[in-house]
Amino acid sequence: MSKTSRAFDAGFKLEVARMVKDQGMSVSQVCRERKVGATAVRRWVQQYGTEHSGSAGTAKSLTTERKRIRELEQQVRELKMDNDILKKATAFFARELK
Repeated sequence: MSKTSRAFDAGFKLEVARMVKDQGMSVSQVCRERKVGATAVRRWVQQYGTEHSGSAGTAKSLTTERKRIRELEQQVRELKMDNDILKKATAFFARELK
């Protein structure tokens, strides 16, 4: 008997987490209704709560806002690195001209 992993998209995970957090359904109710394991549901609910508290979270984002924030933070890091490289290059070439 082999066990296969199912992949769920962020929209489904968000919907399941909202069923528990916002609609007040129990984890077991959601598991039966959506045919999903309790461990996954608890993890998604925890991630949903983490994202709504303003923390970054550890896995793929459930909400599009959090995903966009992560993308922008990565872009800012890259731009800062590029800026540092350009500053060092400018200083190097300024010394070469003297």
